Amino acid sequence: MNLSQVMKELSSMGSEQTKKNWMKHGAREPFYGVKVGDLKKVVKKIKKNHELSLELFDTGNSDAMYLAALIADENKISRRHLQKWVRKANWYMLSEYSVPWVASESKHGWNLAVEWIASDKEKIASAGWSTLSNYISIQPDDELPIDKLEKLLDLVEAQIHSAANRVRYTMNGFVIATAIFVPTLHEKAVSVAKKIGKVTVDMGGTACKVPVAVDYIDKAIKAGRLGRKRKMARC
Repeated sequence: MNLSQVMKELSSMGSEQTKKNWMKHGAREPFYGVKVGDLKKVVKKIKKNHELSLELFDTGNSDAMYLAALIADENKISRRHLQKWVRKANWYMLSEYSVPWVASESKHGWNLAVEWIASDKEKIASAGWSTLSNYISIQPDDELPIDKLEKLLDLVEAQIHSAANRVRYTMNGFVIATAIFVPTLHEKAVSVAKKIGKVTVDMGGTACKVPVAVDYIDKAIKAGRLGRKRKMARC
């Protein structure tokens, strides 16, 4: 499928109800309102397609941008393109999910994550923490910089309650991810989770809630998920 064919199909899949729902969560025009499940049907037809993913993201259409991440080739995407993507991501489904997924699976994952969390721009900093969470969920422990992750946990403990709104959300997610996916740092992450307690985030009037890190970690451990790595970040 080429760009025009994909955009035509996305247009046919859109619905006003889905569009209305996405807008409550912060989605911005232009977009058709395509359900993620329907986007995955398109992915099955396309598979990975590096050039098409770049074209789709450049449309500025949120549905197309999300699809771009789902079909992106993590082995071909460049640091420059990922930097461009994180700047163009205009709401959290793109900046905290689709772009970090691809970034974390690429060879640029760690370096970009560390760079992004230092940004004074909320969406980029939140993208950085999300990228870190995804990165540690797929990388073997013996390839992770444990000492640096430990320092990042300290940073979260010290700064989370004064951080920008969405950054608080993804910092909280990083503590959870570390506790679940990095057994070496489990006790440390749980300790930080207890210290930070409940994290308040403005969810824009939606029904979405911020997980209490300690409770979320406890449920994951009881489910036998400690140290169980994911095959890929994208889902």
